Amino acid sequence: MSYKINPMPDQIPAEDLALLAQCETATMGHWRQFGFLSRQIQPVIRRRVVGTAVTIAIPGPDSTLLHHLLSLIRPGDFVFVDRLHDDRFACWGGGVTVGAKAAGAVGAVVDGPCTDVEEIEASDFPMWCRGVSPITTRLYDLGGAINVPVSCGNTVVMPGDAVLADESGVLVLPRDEVASEAQKAIEIQARGKGREGQVRDGLARLGDLSGATAKVLAKLG
Repeated sequence: MSYKINPMPDQIPAEDLALLAQCETATMGHWRQFGFLSRQIQPVIRRRVVGTAVTIAIPGPDSTLLHHLLSLIRPGDFVFVDRLHDDRFACWGGGVTVGAKAAGAVGAVVDGPCTDVEEIEASDFPMWCRGVSPITTRLYDLGGAINVPVSCGNTVVMPGDAVLADESGVLVLPRDEVASEAQKAIEIQARGKGREGQVRDGLARLGDLSGATAKVLAKLG
């Protein structure tokens, strides 16, 4: 297999990322159907991060191109690793974590296992993957591709997508949707906090505020 390396994507504007950083993936999950990675992609480090998607696809036992990618990463990039259906070899461990963090990466998703969880935690590097494996990749020089459309968590990720990742999951957004979707989420979260405060203080009941009680009583009546 040969190598394919496309240019690094334009980064998401800082003002859009600042809005997105105020959002929760679970809030967007109230109305969005697309862009969420499979729930089998779980956090190793629980942290909310936002960034620009940089993508890579590498074959099962090999991580040669991933090591090279770390020389291209810019501050604010978020790495998505398509493992081309492999779930045996861990391509991401302590050494890659140190390299990615030193380059300025804000986080990463591996559509497969990682390793060296203790070292990832010690580096305080936000990471999502499909579990762990003690069997690691080697530098076999088998090829791969950088900044091409990839599949991570059963979802298409495009280089240059905006990324919102937190303890509930990972969401990718087309760059032209970031500002409007983030503003909608911020407004919904503010209203939700207001309702929670009323319920917490005993001023209202959740079923009344949400409309659920009215629906039930209508069916009973």
